[in-house]
Parts: sequence; C-alpha cells; structure tokens
Amino acid sequence: MKNEILKSWIDQYSGPLLKKALYLLSNKEDAQDVVQDVFIAAFSSYDSFEGKSQPLTWLMAILNRKIADFYRNKYKSEPTIKLDHFFDETGSWKNKDVINDWNVSTESELLDNKEFNKTLEECIEELPARWKILLKMYYLEEKKAPEVSQELNVSTTNLWKILQRSRMQLRECLEFNWFSKS
Repeated sequence: MKNEILKSWIDQYSGPLLKKALYLLSNKEDAQDVVQDVFIAAFSSYDSFEGKSQPLTWLMAILNRKIADFYRNKYKSEPTIKLDHFFDETGSWKNKDVINDWNVSTESELLDNKEFNKTLEECIEELPARWKILLKMYYLEEKKAPEVSQELNVSTTNLWKILQRSRMQLRECLEFNWFSKS
C-alpha cells in the first residue's frame, strides 16, 4: 500500500516539486536530484506522515529541507567572495557610478518591462549560488528573515550581509547591463 501511495505521489507531485526546486536552484540536474531525494526521504519517513496536511505540503517541507542541505553543503565548498571591487582600503566606494540615481519615475515602469525583467533575471543568475538562494527566498518568495535563516542555517547577521552584497552586485550588473545602455 505504501508503495502504491508513493508512486501516485510521484506522478502527482513531481511537477510542482521540480518547478519549485528549479526556481530555487537554477540548475535542472540539481533540481532533479533534490526532488529524487525528497521522494527517497518521503519513502523512508512515510510512517511519520500523519495526514494532518496535504501530501504536497509535506513533500514541499521536505523539499525545503533538502534544498537547505544542498546549499549548506555548497557553502562549505564555495570560496568566500570578496568585495574589493566595490570598496577601497578605507571603505569608500571605488566606483561612484554604482550609487548613481537611475532616474526611474516608478518601480512598475521597470517591472512591467519584459527586457528589464530578462536583464534582472540574468543578473540574479550571475550571483554566487550562496547569495542567489537567500535573495530569492527573501525578496521573491517574501519569506521573513528568521524563516530564511532557519531554513538555510545562516545567522540573521550573515543573512543581512549577504543580502546587502547581493543588492550591490545586482545594482552594478543592472547599471552596466541596463541603465548604461538605455
């Protein structure tokens, strides 16, 4: 019975799980591996599923933990990014263009522009994987800082630093790839 139920879950829920994993990981192979890990974990801990939530909710919770594990392992092997290209030895901006005003009348003016959104997505994809997941969870999924910190086992101080660095790198990328060309 357990096998039949899990087979039906694989048929029903692989698509939504893969979609979320691909969104968070930005790599199809990694996303497929994590979704496979989700179903292996679901099989192993099936007896602990009490049915108090929908199966997809339970599987998504497992997916979130598996993605957090994926990034925790990746953090250990990824070199730390330095910000030498943003600041000099005194902590002052090296390139003051990064802090220029973009003279955009409304935020929606940009967000309704398909080409801008494509450029923004490309800039996000250029971020280090460690930064990208935090940025997506906090800004795009609109999760609260404590939730992101807990899911990825990152201190809130470190979360804020990474988000700040991500914003700076995104700003520089957008400045170069969008605003200097418009």
